[in-house]
Amino acid sequence: MQYLRKTPLTAVLLLGLASVVQAQTETVAPNAPLALSGTLAKVRETGTVAIGYRVSSVPFSYLSARGEPIGYSIALCRALVASMEEAVHKSLAIQWTPVTAESRIDAVVDGQIDLECGSTTNNLERQQRVGFSPTIFVSGTKLLVRKGSPIKGFRDLAGKTVAVTRGTTNEKTLRELSEKFKLNLHLLVQADHAESFAQVTNGRADAFATDDVLLYGLIAQNKGKVPGSYQVVSEFLSYDPYGIMFRKGDPQLTKLVNDSFRALAVDGEIARQYKRWFLQKLPQSSTSIDLPMGPQLETIIETLAVPAE
Repeated sequence: MQYLRKTPLTAVLLLGLASVVQAQTETVAPNAPLALSGTLAKVRETGTVAIGYRVSSVPFSYLSARGEPIGYSIALCRALVASMEEAVHKSLAIQWTPVTAESRIDAVVDGQIDLECGSTTNNLERQQRVGFSPTIFVSGTKLLVRKGSPIKGFRDLAGKTVAVTRGTTNEKTLRELSEKFKLNLHLLVQADHAESFAQVTNGRADAFATDDVLLYGLIAQNKGKVPGSYQVVSEFLSYDPYGIMFRKGDPQLTKLVNDSFRALAVDGEIARQYKRWFLQKLPQSSTSIDLPMGPQLETIIETLAVPAE
């Protein structure tokens, strides 16, 4: 990618990035070069940023007709790469690496990827292993069923077959619900969301349980491409705030991510990207997800835009 041109947004980013290594510069000579550490030192040395993406997390992270990663999370991660270029004073190439719900956290921890740009829930359990950006979306587990299905909520799932994606919070939620309410669910655990969706379209599963926004995305992307009509039902079965993942214990990168997201909120870029991916027609589709920003996410973005004291 080309080195980021100076724009008003760049100026805002640079103001935040100037303090990324402030702690180091306070203890060395005034004209000494900034000392980079962690991920920033790695990308400066290699000239690349390794980004993990999902192949079917519509509209956050999925593949275009040309096989290129696109989506809301991908767009925000490209902005983070631009910030990293400014921090290390060097153009950076993106190394795209596919990950699954099951492999994504290990890929960050093991250093296979520097940023994970998908549809990943930020929770306390995962915070023990990885770092997270500010919240980019708020979702929760619901059910996808064929239109006309008698299933309207999780209690209607008793004895039913439900598809879930391996390594997700949704899989854990369904197992806990089945045990707590004696539902005797038969779970079909799949590698990714497209495969889980296919279990419903081919009649092997009565429902697919995952985050509601991903279900709406799959319906929009596959309209007219698969037989039957589908709908999203049930009350929320979980609370899932999404974030961009990166390595834990990396203070320079943590500050860069937080400062960058604050700048993106001030500039209005997060809201623009939301409109692009949730309120306009999806690429290669005649359908929009048509999901206005919820009040929780609006408040999060407004809070991000408040200047830090």
